[in-house]
Amino acid sequence: MSTFAVPPGRWSRRAFLAASGGLSVALLADGAIEVASASEAPPATHALNAWITIDRDDIVTVKSGSAEMGQGVLTSLPLIVAEEMDADWSRVRVEMVTHDAKTYGNPKIFGMLYTAGSTSIEAYFDTLRRAGAAARRVLIYSAARHWGVAPSQLESSSGSIVHHPSGRKLRFGEIAVLRAVSSVPAITDADLKPRSAYRLIGTNVERADVPPKTRGEQQYTIDMRLPGMLHAAVLRAPVEGEAPTAIDAVAAKAIPGVVDIVRLPEGVAIVAERCEAALAGKAALKVEWSQASELRSADSEQDLQADVATAKDLNRRGAAWRERGAALAEISRAERVVTREYATNYVYHAQLEPLAAVASVGADGKSAEIWIGTQAPSVALGVATQVLQTTPEKIRVHLLQMGGGFGRRTMFTRELLRDALIVSRQVRRPVKLLWTREEDVRNGWFRPATAQLLRASLSTDGNVEAWHHRIACPSVAGYYSAENLARANNRDLFVMEGAELSEYGVPHLLAEHVITTRRARIAAWRGIGAGHNAFAVEAFMDELAAEAKADPVEFRRRHLAGNVRALAVLDRVVAMSQFGEAPEGRAHGLSLAPYKASMAAGVAEISVDRTSGVVRVHRFWAAVDPGLAVHPRNIIAQVEGAIVWGLSGALKERITIKQGEVQQSNLHEYTFMRLRDVPEIRVEIVPSSAPPSGVGELGVPMTGAAVANAFFALTGKRLRHMPFDAERVRNALDAPGNHQS
Repeated sequence: MSTFAVPPGRWSRRAFLAASGGLSVALLADGAIEVASASEAPPATHALNAWITIDRDDIVTVKSGSAEMGQGVLTSLPLIVAEEMDADWSRVRVEMVTHDAKTYGNPKIFGMLYTAGSTSIEAYFDTLRRAGAAARRVLIYSAARHWGVAPSQLESSSGSIVHHPSGRKLRFGEIAVLRAVSSVPAITDADLKPRSAYRLIGTNVERADVPPKTRGEQQYTIDMRLPGMLHAAVLRAPVEGEAPTAIDAVAAKAIPGVVDIVRLPEGVAIVAERCEAALAGKAALKVEWSQASELRSADSEQDLQADVATAKDLNRRGAAWRERGAALAEISRAERVVTREYATNYVYHAQLEPLAAVASVGADGKSAEIWIGTQAPSVALGVATQVLQTTPEKIRVHLLQMGGGFGRRTMFTRELLRDALIVSRQVRRPVKLLWTREEDVRNGWFRPATAQLLRASLSTDGNVEAWHHRIACPSVAGYYSAENLARANNRDLFVMEGAELSEYGVPHLLAEHVITTRRARIAAWRGIGAGHNAFAVEAFMDELAAEAKADPVEFRRRHLAGNVRALAVLDRVVAMSQFGEAPEGRAHGLSLAPYKASMAAGVAEISVDRTSGVVRVHRFWAAVDPGLAVHPRNIIAQVEGAIVWGLSGALKERITIKQGEVQQSNLHEYTFMRLRDVPEIRVEIVPSSAPPSGVGELGVPMTGAAVANAFFALTGKRLRHMPFDAERVRNALDAPGNHQS
């Protein structure tokens, strides 16, 4: 396929001619379209613009700036193009890109090739609509010139251009081999389809990634095989920041198939002809570690208690995330102030496919080919250029689908790829470096543990007048880049998102992040900050309703201040669940949980075994408003999966650290929700006139508070520390009153 990407606004006729040797179309920044033809000879494929290529067999290939990790973007993104282009959906294909962030980068994430935060549809929607509309216009004008008719007499229709007066029709592939028109009018908003004209967007087309997965044809990094490829296993330092000081590799080298031992910055790699030999060699290694890391004293329980004390220390101000009015002043003079504490533990991503990377470094040590499933090709390219001290054009990245991402395969795979490149450069052969589950758990980058203090003043009529939310925990953004955090005035999206209280009309608000010392590798987790913050916010709203002696639904409704979208999802989920009418021995809990520009609400129906302390979620309802529903069935599937993910984190998942070492080793020790634990889930999409927004994480934030609030409705006691494991549940049941437990 001959395509060449040039940043919008930088196209030139020379660039076009270099691009494909045939028909090339540029969509400029102002909507203008420029067309050039290199020769009269019809090429095999034609790049209609940087995003779209058509071949003579009518196959329309759409470039995707987002990576596929099970969220369905390889269907949803080309669907947007096909809609505006009027393509035949059965002839549409998609190709993930790994280069040219200036053209394909995610505008929601610094223009990088980076897939995270449920941003793909929202970020690329307008760009892809315009690309599709531009391609349709070029096809129409090309057909008009071929027939010698006015373009206004032509229409597009499912992969063809039709001249209705004569009944003539040309398929897209037939038009693509015609001599190109020289120019066409610019695309304006008026040229884009109204929603009423959509024939693809909003329908439940089959997902492009499901058939190859079903047939076992989908290739992941773990499946990669290359001629002459070696396998590497890594014995990593037990504590971050330590390095090998002495290596006894005699026994490892004696294992048949082991070909080399490579010292790494934080470990030792055993390289072998077969994966089994590499693992055996790793088991036979004897390594002494520096034991000099300051994290040797890390203890997750003690560290969290220190953060709790920090959150309660009101003399220590944090970095303001959101502020309006004068919350501190209002609370200081209020007669009625409610204060509560909430906490969450470290949690691990537990993606199905452990981390893996394949690297083949060239003989010059400056060029490389990489095969990896990553959410961030831009980061992978940056790691490779840094490790090899080279330039980006000497690195070729092959982007593979991922067996789960959830934030783990973003910037937080850099150690893995670094080590694969180092090993390949030393052994001068392609190398697949695969982390076992044990390495993935013990070297995970976890959602940070948080200590949260919430204070609110209530008026005499029971309304919230002022709200103060303090979150004490390390900075995820600062761990990635202290410079970027400083430029953002210490405002950390990864920690603080979800603390905006944007849906409620509280006049005085302060949400602040008290940044504490990092004691473990930390990262974004599915739901980002909203995963832990919405738990505290919505559990606190329920507590405030109880203090005001108000119904939890009515209390929320009166604080929504006419927020139409929030009211719609709230009312819908209340109706879906018949809220408050749970069967005997069960109870309902409610949580309103917006995520970015999407709105959602959930209700959990639970029971509690008071002897064992086990909370069982029997049913869960969710009403979601993601704006325009591009692919409804996929939205429902994503929300269902996120609900299971969130419930698993709320009920079971927990990483503990002692003396700097992660105590869990594999999934028998890191417990999560099993199939038998999954409740009946029902999700409904609430119609909306809003633009499309993110859904991949939308189900996570609502889960924790919904369960905690149902627990109070059933028992009169509060759960304020996630996960709600059996010991914490029993302690809550035994605690006097319903305040601090």
